[in-house]
Amino acid sequence: MRKMTLQRSEQLWCKICGLTEVTDVTDTVKAGASAIGLNFYPGSSRYVPASTAQGLSEASAAAAADCQRVGLFVNATAGEVNQVLAQVPLDVLQFSGDEAAEFCRSFGKPYIKAIKMQPDIDMRVVEAEYADAWALLLDTYDAQQAGGTGRAFDWGLWPEHSSKRLILAGGLDPENVATAVARLTPFGVDVASGVEGERKGQKNSERVRRFVQEARYG
Repeated sequence: MRKMTLQRSEQLWCKICGLTEVTDVTDTVKAGASAIGLNFYPGSSRYVPASTAQGLSEASAAAAADCQRVGLFVNATAGEVNQVLAQVPLDVLQFSGDEAAEFCRSFGKPYIKAIKMQPDIDMRVVEAEYADAWALLLDTYDAQQAGGTGRAFDWGLWPEHSSKRLILAGGLDPENVATAVARLTPFGVDVASGVEGERKGQKNSERVRRFVQEARYG
């Protein structure tokens, strides 16, 4: 897995999440994204079964060996995660539910923990609990959805002096990502709905290209 240090704008980590088709994977890699996201949460409209995700993961590796393959889970059991890992090559695991740090680290892979941002959140406590996380992904709180809401959270909640890699998610698109990066200087950005076409899970290649370009160069 490549080393990630945010020294120049072109090194900003960019993940396109919720990919469901091989053409979208190859377009995402071609656009220069740092990572693709494969959603293994059955309750999501962007869900892909392991049999499909295996082909998507292999297509990503064939297009660019250094594009990370991130598997997203929401309150899955250890058995369910291991079943996916037995079939799908993944570089990083993303946990977007109520998973404890002990569970997240138990699979022996780098992990991202998604944090739902609310006014009363204490990021010092969160960072201490998930101290060994590869990164924390800060996303919009929604009582019904685990992510992919297409809505931004209050950027005033963004922690200014965090020691962790912080990934910004929630409501990003090619039109606002440059402003978000300039204001918050995150380690990375994550998008799903903001680069989609006519249906959820289907990406628009031009919006993907523009998103990566705007995120890194403004």
